[in-house]
Amino acid sequence: MLRAIARLVDSSDHGSSPYLLGAVVPASGLPKAEVVAAAKALADAGYVEPLTNHAGDIVRITGISAEARRLTGLWPTPQSEWERLTEQLAARAAHAPTDVERARWQAFADAAAAVGEHDGALLMSALIGGYVPRAR
Repeated sequence: MLRAIARLVDSSDHGSSPYLLGAVVPASGLPKAEVVAAAKALADAGYVEPLTNHAGDIVRITGISAEARRLTGLWPTPQSEWERLTEQLAARAAHAPTDVERARWQAFADAAAAVGEHDGALLMSALIGGYVPRAR
């Protein structure tokens, strides 16, 4: 359920604040009563930020914590960002409109593969962390 909420919060379809009953219940595939109970537990634990009505019932989810993103696997990691980059390079090579562009994207994809997953993750870690090597 937390993963469903995180994806809904990140999507613009619901204005980043999905309704509990209108969006979270269908996205989670769980019965309404279980979603309501789980949402309360997640809010109490600090994983989600709820918007409640006057009766105290959760109406919408307005945000999720960084810990919730980590638990659901939606927090970017150097490894996941490297995987995204290599997937994007392969897709661009496969769908390039010209042979010249296809060759350029394929060369880039081949270079990324040659760097390897470990060193690629180190590179992404430096990029995510804002590290830029200084010229000597």
